Amino acid sequence: MDIANISKQRFAQTITLAVFGSVFIVVVAAGIGRATLNLNAALTDKPDIAIYMLLPDEEIHSIEVLRETEIQRDYLAHTKNGDKLVILKKGEKEWYVSLVENLKK
Repeated sequence: MDIANISKQRFAQTITLAVFGSVFIVVVAAGIGRATLNLNAALTDKPDIAIYMLLPDEEIHSIEVLRETEIQRDYLAHTKNGDKLVILKKGEKEWYVSLVENLKK
């Protein structure tokens, strides 16, 4: 390609497109990174939110904390199939579901 034959307008368009493309890639990468940090914080720091994310198939409408310790939280979850006892335990880095048990009325 002969660079001497490129017009100033075409050169400016190419540089502008490259700058905007680079900015777009950085913004998308930062957004994905921020979303990952938010999700990680939700699963490790806020177990009340984590219960909704860890049990999406249960369609939990609301929860009540029954008992709370530093490593375990017991919930009464109101789901589409009735009330359930859900026990979350804190692992090394995140909360996990230890028990899901149907409660009879």
